[in-house]
Amino acid sequence: MKFDVIIIGSGPGGYVAAIRAAQLGFKTALVEKEKLGGVCLNWGCIPTKALLKSAEVYQYLLEASAYGLKAEGAAVDFPAVIERSRKVADMMSKGVEFLMRKNKIQVIPGTGGVLPGKKVKILHPDGLESVLDADHIIIATGARPRELPFMPIDGEKVIGYRQALTLQEIPRRLAVVGSGAIGMEMAWFYRAMGSEVTVIEYLPRLLPLEDEEVSKQMERSFKKKKIKILTGTAVTGMEITDEGVRLTYENKKGTGTVEADKVLSAVGIRANIEGIGLEETGIEIKDGKIAVDTYYRTNVEGYYAIGDVIDTPALAHVASAEGITCVEHIAGLNPPPINYENIPSNIYTSPEVASVGLTEAQAKEQGYDIRVGKFPYTASGKAKAAGKTDGFVKIIIDKKYDEILGAHMVGANVTEMIAEIVAARQAEATGRTLLKTVHPHPTMSEAVMEAVADAYGEVIHL
Repeated sequence: MKFDVIIIGSGPGGYVAAIRAAQLGFKTALVEKEKLGGVCLNWGCIPTKALLKSAEVYQYLLEASAYGLKAEGAAVDFPAVIERSRKVADMMSKGVEFLMRKNKIQVIPGTGGVLPGKKVKILHPDGLESVLDADHIIIATGARPRELPFMPIDGEKVIGYRQALTLQEIPRRLAVVGSGAIGMEMAWFYRAMGSEVTVIEYLPRLLPLEDEEVSKQMERSFKKKKIKILTGTAVTGMEITDEGVRLTYENKKGTGTVEADKVLSAVGIRANIEGIGLEETGIEIKDGKIAVDTYYRTNVEGYYAIGDVIDTPALAHVASAEGITCVEHIAGLNPPPINYENIPSNIYTSPEVASVGLTEAQAKEQGYDIRVGKFPYTASGKAKAAGKTDGFVKIIIDKKYDEILGAHMVGANVTEMIAEIVAARQAEATGRTLLKTVHPHPTMSEAVMEAVADAYGEVIHL
């Protein structure tokens, strides 16, 4: 069989690319070795949010008296929490199956790889192999957890995100190595469920890619929840004990140990590029990723790559945008290249974290003369009413051209609010445009307008 487009991998990059290709009239096939939706839908974005929602509801029950309510006897049925999360993921995967049928996309179960001559090899679940031809082949095979050499993931004592989503018992003591999105979300979830949690981060602060003030706020918020934080700390060794795991570490204060029942390894990801025929096909690999141009073309004609296998932010919404842009370029629609300086980042802890653009430090390093505005949630009427006053909105604006250089938010609902800044930056709106945009009252989003007002020295409610 020959197709116009074959996509290997059905994560948020692959399945979205397949749908867009079908919409544009291409005969399309999608190869997937596990479940439709990939890691994000089945083992990442979606099931984690289901778990975090259960934790949030439980925390509301424990704090009911603060809202003038009584909720006696609140308890965790942990297997039911996990089961709900898995059901949500399964429903979403079935939704992708429906979209494949609706768009007449040929879904081919099996492990896909590339061959020279615009061919895709497939090892099917029954052990048989087949080869398909296509005019265009898109590699969207995603990524997997990176492992420290002395701390391999065994699925029992040392777990990755997959195991963290399916434990049947709450670990009494959990050590989380790494404070990126996965580490922070799981640390908050298991602490909310009742675990004693220690977060170990090699770099000097939590969420090291975020604005420094965001990191400081999150450290305060986590410590309030009695999560132990060890930043600027290198894990130097691991020992399996009768009771669990003993980690040894070193920081500027000296050396120490952390005892845990389980360790969550959250130290980053590695692209799934091994054993899929890249070398045989002549596709260039650079620094562990597939090298592509602005429209995701590799160095070999007819082969493309998107998502976590290329050197762009490893985020679901980025992969989806890349898939659409790649296919539209194949179709000759001349889409604009993605602006990677305007990609939002969200972390779904409590409080939430959201950001886009330059941090304050980056703006100064790049030589901008800046205005910085900040509005705390303690001054927000909606946040007060909701009992969610941890956090702030911070806006960075260029004085010369009034350009919105960045926004950094901590607090309830900020993962929804960040889209306002992304849209404003995409439209090249100015800080004054945001300031004069009437925001509804009372809402958390008013904090955006107030933060901008603060940047200009015109803040009202502060």
